[in-house]
Amino acid sequence: MISILAQERLLGFTLGSALTGFIVLEQRKLIHESVADRKSQSVDQSQVREGIFGKKYRMEFASLWNKAVDQTFEPAIHFLSSRKW
Repeated sequence: MISILAQERLLGFTLGSALTGFIVLEQRKLIHESVADRKSQSVDQSQVREGIFGKKYRMEFASLWNKAVDQTFEPAIHFLSSRKW
């Protein structure tokens, strides 16, 4: 059986790779759309759409991420706290 530490590292690597791949593909798509669309050169700033990760999305994602981390590591924190680590 693979150790818990190795499982966590593998999971982190997998999730990080998937997120990085998604971001790269989305950025490439946006770049290709802007290059293919000649009108994009004449668009003023008010019509430029917000990037894939806008401010609202980033704030919501950060909040959800923090809640998930808290829920995931809460048992370990309580265990270590009880042992006076």
